Amino acid sequence: MTGISTKLQHPLSLLAEEVVASALKAGATDAEAVGFESEEFAVTVRLGQVEQLTESGSGALGLRVFFASEGGQRTASTSTSDLSPDGIARLIDGAVELAKVTGADPFAGLPDRAAFGQNDPATQHLYFDDIDAIPAAERIEIARRCEAAAMAADARIQNSSGAHFDASSARRVMVNSRGFSGNYRRSYVGFSVTPIAQDASGAMQRDYWYSSARTAQLLASPEEVGRKAAERALRRLGARRVPTQQCPVVFAPEIARGLMGNLISAADGDSIYRNASMFAGKLGEQVAGENITMVDDGTMVFDHTLPNGETIKVGGFGTSPFDGDGLPTRRTVVIEKGVLKNLMLNTYTGRKLNMPSTGKASRGLAGAPGIGGGNYYLEPGTQTCDQIIADVPNGLYVLQTMGFGVNLVTGDYSQGASGLWIENGELAYPVEQITIAGNLKDMFRNVSAIGSDLEFLSSGAVPTVRIEGMTVAGGS
Repeated sequence: MTGISTKLQHPLSLLAEEVVASALKAGATDAEAVGFESEEFAVTVRLGQVEQLTESGSGALGLRVFFASEGGQRTASTSTSDLSPDGIARLIDGAVELAKVTGADPFAGLPDRAAFGQNDPATQHLYFDDIDAIPAAERIEIARRCEAAAMAADARIQNSSGAHFDASSARRVMVNSRGFSGNYRRSYVGFSVTPIAQDASGAMQRDYWYSSARTAQLLASPEEVGRKAAERALRRLGARRVPTQQCPVVFAPEIARGLMGNLISAADGDSIYRNASMFAGKLGEQVAGENITMVDDGTMVFDHTLPNGETIKVGGFGTSPFDGDGLPTRRTVVIEKGVLKNLMLNTYTGRKLNMPSTGKASRGLAGAPGIGGGNYYLEPGTQTCDQIIADVPNGLYVLQTMGFGVNLVTGDYSQGASGLWIENGELAYPVEQITIAGNLKDMFRNVSAIGSDLEFLSSGAVPTVRIEGMTVAGGS
């Protein structure tokens, strides 16, 4: 971990430093500037034809100012995409004037000087320039190949919701009046396809698959992604409803990620402070089964072996050198063997709770920092997905959930779902138009199996999870 860096020479960093200095000259006690610039490309192909293509570049700057006052700090923030001298002047004047009419907040203010720092961006491997080297025609062709592979997989696939290719590179800077100056770049590339399968009766089902990475070297082949998306759509054909019952429910990794991510959300310090979380007052107590360990880690770097045998290091999708307060990102065990060990805290909420920040501040251009994680994951078990399913005499394998029926205050959970019905340890037939329900407090204690199939396809990763005793509501 490096200390607070000296003056950075990138133009956006220099501009941020000038804005901070100007805010101090205007009377601010402290100031913080956040800058962001990006180049983005996106194309949508449907039935082989380009439907939409977007290529853009953007830059913006946000400013937050503080004025010491009786009872705390008066603070305000502004942002702009107009980086001309006039636009910057309006940015500074706007923040200063707004701060004069806000009330004092005893918890507001930048972190203490000693808390600032950052991990070395060079060791986090967040940016790869090979993405920029992919010509636009090749990007479009990748989307076409992906869709073509999906549609060629089976005669029952004659339509598609389209294939997408996205690529971006971005730079983020943060500068404040207490000596912190941070600057890093990150890259992203990915593509996906959503084929539509139709059976003899005319009933249609769709599903998707994708590949994404920080470097083009780690992308799957378009044909592989297309075939998998087709398989996922085809297995949904012939879906039926099932009678209402209580049974084990097995969550596929892409669905388990959202379900178990609620453990991280419930540990949000702001919600805890407002008593708006089922984990309020539970720090140090058992909140899940002993087989549950959830980690949030903003420092993760993975080793990947390429087809030629070369090993490269690539930072996770949620990895960054510093958080939205300018504190170094870190690994935090939020829940250890079912016990709530740590909260997700930024500096502001930490002060409210009289606790130190856990380096989980998230920051947009405007407003105060929020709370957000890095890379979160559930520690895997030892069973394969097939082994977990084989141990279920009668139950549901969830492939999709719908709706927003999750209450993190009471723990009530109820979502529309579809998937595959399990009979005698085997996937028997597809099901849809059902609801799965329970209470998260019970569900997290009733996890009876955790898979070994942990894979980071995004900033969150959770393996297959089996939960006992859930209600599956369907019909005859």
